[in-house]
Order: sequence, then structure tokens, then C-alpha cells
Amino acid sequence: MRVTQQSVAARVMTGLQGNLNRLGDLQERLSSGTMISRPSDSPTGTVSAMQFRSEMRAATQYARNADDGLGWLNTAEGALGSMSTQLNRARDLALQGMSSGAGGSTEAREALAVEVDHIRESLIGLANTRYLDRPVFGGTTPGDVAYDPSGAYVGDAGQVNRTIGDGTKVRVDVTGPEAFGSGPEQLFTVLASLAQNLRRGDSASLGADLDNLDGGMSTIRSQLADVGARANRVTNMRQTAEDRLLTLKSQLSDVEGIDLPDTIMQIKLQEVAYQAALGASARVVQPSLIDFLR
Repeated sequence: MRVTQQSVAARVMTGLQGNLNRLGDLQERLSSGTMISRPSDSPTGTVSAMQFRSEMRAATQYARNADDGLGWLNTAEGALGSMSTQLNRARDLALQGMSSGAGGSTEAREALAVEVDHIRESLIGLANTRYLDRPVFGGTTPGDVAYDPSGAYVGDAGQVNRTIGDGTKVRVDVTGPEAFGSGPEQLFTVLASLAQNLRRGDSASLGADLDNLDGGMSTIRSQLADVGARANRVTNMRQTAEDRLLTLKSQLSDVEGIDLPDTIMQIKLQEVAYQAALGASARVVQPSLIDFLR
């Protein structure tokens, strides 16, 4: 086979271009920080990376849902705790009214009743506590409040749930009837009756009101315990999602991340090889047009 200057030059250019391509690939990996810039770089690695990213998005959404659920539960817990404190004061007023009975002065009974009225109004306000402009005790109602000014429930029986794990849903709301009762034993109805009986000095009716009030307080304490238990579960699931997210990031880095020291060393070696190839090519392809004219 005849070897000409053109064939030698073509082989030299092919070799140099190969060196440049390998150097360019290494520089691209170093600048991007990943081994996989396109699916052809590693088909199996690309599939694994896509799966890891899909699971990372799911874990991120679970953590976001858990944060939202905790917002609901913490808001409801705070409202119920404040209501429990105020109901203790209402109970003290009921006991004071029962002690004085009809023998107390009209002004004293009226003062007790007025304070109970104020407690009732405050509790109705707390029952309309909102999170992100939605009443936490109103179920899934699209309205702004769960109770109207008279203490009537205007929400619905729907439940607000949040998905915080694979196939795991947790309820994050409490409906008004569950927390404050319904019918004649509804908390706001009991307080209205308490204020009325305080004004009349009716000790017998005040005893019934006190029993109903104790029942309402017990219900609120039960709801507080339930809300706290659900909040703990959501907190644990959020931590699980965050831990899973860290694990997935580490696994993704193992699949497509570069070994920085090794990549830098390979670039240096490739640069040396390219410079050596240039030097060898300069010695091999020496003849020029002047040489042929001689």
C-alpha cells in the first residue's frame, strides 16, 4: 500500500481530533459535575437517575404536604388550648353563681352573666380560626367561617386529608360538631343557657349547665389529645420523607456524579497526551510546499 503525505496528514488529523474529543468530554464532565450529559453517555445510568429524580420529587411533595398538615393541626391545637383555658374560667363563674344562687344581688349575677357572654363570643371567634383563609373547624366548607355570630354551625362534615407518604393519608382538621358538640349540648348553647340562668339565679339549672359544660370541656380535651397524636405522626412522616430525600440525593450522586480528583487527573493526562501528539505530528509531517519545490 502506497503511503502518501496526504494519507499521513489525514491519519495525524484523525488522531489529533480523537484526542481533542476525549479532552472535550472530560472538560464537559468537569464543568457540569456529572458523568451523564446525554442518555447515550450511560443508558442504564440515565434510567436509574430518572427513577431517583422521580422518587425525589415524590419525597419532596410528601414533606411539603406534611408541612401543610402540621400548619392545620398546630392551628387547631392552639385554638383548642385557648378555648380550654377560657372554659375553665366559665366553669369558675358557674360555680360562683351556684354558690350565691338567687340570694346574690342582681348586679352581681349580671356581672357574672356578662363575663360568660364575653367568653362565649370569644370562643365563637376561636371556633372560626382560619389557616390559609380556611376555617380549621369548618370541614371542607368554601366559606370564611365555621360558625355564625349566633353560634350556629355553617360548615360541613367533610374531612381535610393530606397524603404524607406512599399510601398514607392523615386527617388534619377537626369539624365543629366533633370539637364543640351539637344540639342542646353544643358548647355555645350551653354557655348561652349558663348566662341566662346566672341572671335568674336558678341554681338547679346552673347545675345542669355545669354538667354540660364539663362534658364539653372533656370533649375538647379529647380532641386536643387526638390532634396532638396526629401532629406527632405527621412530624415523624415528614422526617421520614426528608431522610429518604437525603438518601436519594446520595444515590443519584453515586450514579451521575463525577470523581473530582480523578477527573482532574485524567484531564491533565489527556492534555499531556495531546501535546505529545502535536509534537510527534510536527516531526512526522515536516515536508512543506517549499520542500517539494526544491
